[in-house]
Amino acid sequence: MAVIAIVGAGMMGSALAFPARENGNEVRLVGTHLDRDIIDACRATGKHPKFDTAFPSGISYHQIEELKTALAGADFVIGGVSSFGVDWFADQVLPLIPDGTPVLTVTKGLMDTGDGKLLTYPDLWQKKLDELGKTIPLNAIGGPCTSYELVAHDQTEVTFCGGDLSVLQKLKAAMQTDYYHISTTTDVTGIESAVALKNGYALGIALTIGLNQKKFGNDVLHFNSQAAVFGQATKEMYRLLEYQNALSLNNLCVGVGDLYVTVYGGRTRLVGILLGKGLNIDEAKAKLQGVTLESLVVAERVARAVKIAIEKGELAAEDFPLLLHIDQILSGKKAVCIPWESFTYAE
Repeated sequence: MAVIAIVGAGMMGSALAFPARENGNEVRLVGTHLDRDIIDACRATGKHPKFDTAFPSGISYHQIEELKTALAGADFVIGGVSSFGVDWFADQVLPLIPDGTPVLTVTKGLMDTGDGKLLTYPDLWQKKLDELGKTIPLNAIGGPCTSYELVAHDQTEVTFCGGDLSVLQKLKAAMQTDYYHISTTTDVTGIESAVALKNGYALGIALTIGLNQKKFGNDVLHFNSQAAVFGQATKEMYRLLEYQNALSLNNLCVGVGDLYVTVYGGRTRLVGILLGKGLNIDEAKAKLQGVTLESLVVAERVARAVKIAIEKGELAAEDFPLLLHIDQILSGKKAVCIPWESFTYAE
């Protein structure tokens, strides 16, 4: 049995408490400063406010002021913050984690640099650890997994990535259940890039849903256009993984699987449909007030890096018509006009 501290009581961090506890571990769920009401509700009802299913018995719930207590004696820490909390986690949590205690982050995303490169969140956290002079094994979870389906025990395949396979095997042993299946790899850049790159592309596919709903009504389903954009998205993700020196069949499959889940079960789907129906990005965000849209920020970062790489001659604009149009929609507030013909090819 392991002692697991989960920092971040949002939906995904909280969902991971299910396999963690059901596998016989001691689980301590710690809310951030933004999660006070969630922790209060968990203590009062044994349920997360967003889940219909109660937590397994035996989980302890902690407010942020109790973080040190929750970390004491933990075998590993799960970082369950959103991408907006990456810097907060680096500044407020990493310094308190004892050396040698592995961290497993579920936060998906990338940061762009001024020279057109993309950094994973473990890359950013490693810089912080180097500044602190700390040694903490950083690991991450990637793959198609929505929080509410994990809670429902839907069969789920994910990948744990990190620098040390022996650490990954310990994490897998603690977390794997008969419904939560875990692959392991040392290719952190590949997995983290794959699951982040799909953000903008999921929005691109959702645009076609909105376009069709606008034209034919909400009750009519069309899949040709969705499939066309899905295919183009896969091509562009392939090229971006290649740009990251992280192209492999496994990495691409993890990213494409996550793309599929995000299109059919993610918040990005909602904003994509609204954009396809004719709203601009500001109107869509206002319509979804209260819904966290971190994936859009990641999409903008990737597009910004790609445009710099294009200017430097490291990438070709004609290889990214979908991403560049999505960037026009998000950053330039352009109307949706999917460049269908640019997806075609001749051999």
